[in-house]
Amino acid sequence: MTIPSIDDLDVAGRRALVRLDLNCPLRNGEVADDTRIRAALPTIQALRERGARLVLCSHLGRPKGRRVSALSLEPVAAQLAALLDCEIIFAHEPAGDDALYLSKDLGDGDVMVLENLRFDAGEKQNSPEFARRLAELGDVFVNDAFGALHRAHASVVGVVEHMDELGAGYLVLGELAALARVVDKPERPNVAILGGAKVSDKIGVIEALIQKVDTLLIGGAMAYTFLLAQGQTIGESLVEPAKLDLARKLMDRCRARDVQLLLPSDHVIADSPDGEPSVVREIPAGSKGFDIGPETVKAYSEAIATARTLFWNGPMGMFEVEAFSGGTRGVAEAVAAADGYTVVGGGDSAAALNAFGLGSRVSHLSTGGGASLELIEGRVLPGVDALARRS
Repeated sequence: MTIPSIDDLDVAGRRALVRLDLNCPLRNGEVADDTRIRAALPTIQALRERGARLVLCSHLGRPKGRRVSALSLEPVAAQLAALLDCEIIFAHEPAGDDALYLSKDLGDGDVMVLENLRFDAGEKQNSPEFARRLAELGDVFVNDAFGALHRAHASVVGVVEHMDELGAGYLVLGELAALARVVDKPERPNVAILGGAKVSDKIGVIEALIQKVDTLLIGGAMAYTFLLAQGQTIGESLVEPAKLDLARKLMDRCRARDVQLLLPSDHVIADSPDGEPSVVREIPAGSKGFDIGPETVKAYSEAIATARTLFWNGPMGMFEVEAFSGGTRGVAEAVAAADGYTVVGGGDSAAALNAFGLGSRVSHLSTGGGASLELIEGRVLPGVDALARRS
């Protein structure tokens, strides 16, 4: 799809309603990780330099349509003010008369942040009335919230119907371009790594990747469903019994398409997350697998080293516990060392990469796990579709 860029918009002296993804973790009333705020800075700064009057909006957490003080965007606005080194006006409502008044009082280059969009139930409901009230706050609309593009919400889809001039910000354009290199014409060998808890969460992604990749590496708890489907002993490890037939079918499809499917050959186990870890090839009764073992890390690293295109989503184990972080760390280091085009698809895998200090060593680190997975599946994202149709 062809979508317009903010570079195509005349924003000087006009209010730009900008949808961002500022869904940052908070701790003790302050931003704990400002990665998503920093990702939005290029678009914000470009609009300010061109004389736009910015009205920024985002969601934060899941307040379920009511005001929750712990999920206010006010700390996010304070962090943004520090990063921009400028005063920011904060509207204590996501839309309404007060926000409209403040927006009309903005000067060129001024920045205003609206309160959490999800404080109004109309946001998630894609309410036409809420979308209309949002649209009143801007003369042009910019969507730079890649992590929300797969949500058919009022600030992503509904507001577009009320705007005559609109475009995508630099973050969205960059994310779409990066993922297109994985989806459309990947350079081969094409390798994908999937982890996480459940096969059921990634059925569509696995099926799509089988059509595109040369090698598919599976880790995390979802690997135990595949291993059990092969008849292997997995002890008390997390498994989805209802998905065993599906796992067998997916393995059959890999064989039919000559896709090399790699599953863990050894495991780091314990009787609980607090238990004493050990490395085994077969998981005994009473024990659970919490990470891939060193033999598996070596095999996966060798496959990763061959990649000219690589996509990774999902950790290899319970990486947040030091004793079970070795598998995810080993894979992260292999991805960082790879010579090909490497994309890490947001979520826990991106968090792990950053935790290991390797975030800057991949070609593209996505800000949106759900949106990136839906693109890999081949789905049309509602936010992209809305911009393309309206433009």
